[in-house]
Amino acid sequence: MSEEGRKPLQRLRRRFRPRTRPRFDGQSFNRLIPNILTMLGLCAGLVAIRFAIDGRWAPAAGMIVVAAVIDGLDGRLARLLKATSRFGAEFDSLADFLSFGVAPALILYLWSMQAVGPLGFVPCLLFAVCSSLRLARFNASLDIGPAPQPAYAYNFFTGVPAPAGAGCALFPLFAGLALTEWGWDGTAAFIRHPVLVGVVLVVVGGLMVSTLPTWSFKNFRVPRAAILPLLLGVGFYVALLLAEPWAALAAGGFIYLGMLPFSLRSYLTLKQEAEALIEQVPDATGGRAP
Repeated sequence: MSEEGRKPLQRLRRRFRPRTRPRFDGQSFNRLIPNILTMLGLCAGLVAIRFAIDGRWAPAAGMIVVAAVIDGLDGRLARLLKATSRFGAEFDSLADFLSFGVAPALILYLWSMQAVGPLGFVPCLLFAVCSSLRLARFNASLDIGPAPQPAYAYNFFTGVPAPAGAGCALFPLFAGLALTEWGWDGTAAFIRHPVLVGVVLVVVGGLMVSTLPTWSFKNFRVPRAAILPLLLGVGFYVALLLAEPWAALAAGGFIYLGMLPFSLRSYLTLKQEAEALIEQVPDATGGRAP
């Protein structure tokens, strides 16, 4: 075939040749969204420390709340997008340590505890250490795998989670800001006393590293009769949060601490029911299971 006859044939081959797109190494943007949220939560904790250094207590407390909201979203979003990874888990733990361990301790030290000198730093240091120990326990479970647990235990955390612990530790600051806005300066000064703040830090830090079972609210079932009161209560709390945010946040921490005994009672009740069912199941020999 001549050269002129090959040219139309080559053009036809190029026209019907399948087009290939260049491949780029890397991850899709959707899988990076949880890590981006975690980074924003970390930045919120750092900004909270900066506000506390400047003595701007309300923005500092607000940044911790923002970090807690972000922390509640990034993990769920990662599971929804199937973007969970070991890097994301480690990054989340480091961000939680700063935002819910270091930042609340420094904020409360600058707000109240530095008034008693170097000794006032001890409860703040203890709270940050307890936060790091809790997160280290979580990271260790990623390496060795979670210990086998009965089905009822999956609805409970072991100890108070870091975001909830930070909210409970900041209860004096939330209450003090609310009382100051109401003009109750005497009560606000009492709430700001280093002894009270130190006790709160030590107690909450101990709850974080404890083995106390606390509700995780992941698979929490609400009784049918309690659905309407729960919705009304949530609506009332949202209205209070919009009208009096600091009072609502202080009440939220107080309510959470008040729920801990009921969480323990629920865990023990489920444990007793599970053990009773095991005792009633006959084994292969016709006797009772041990």
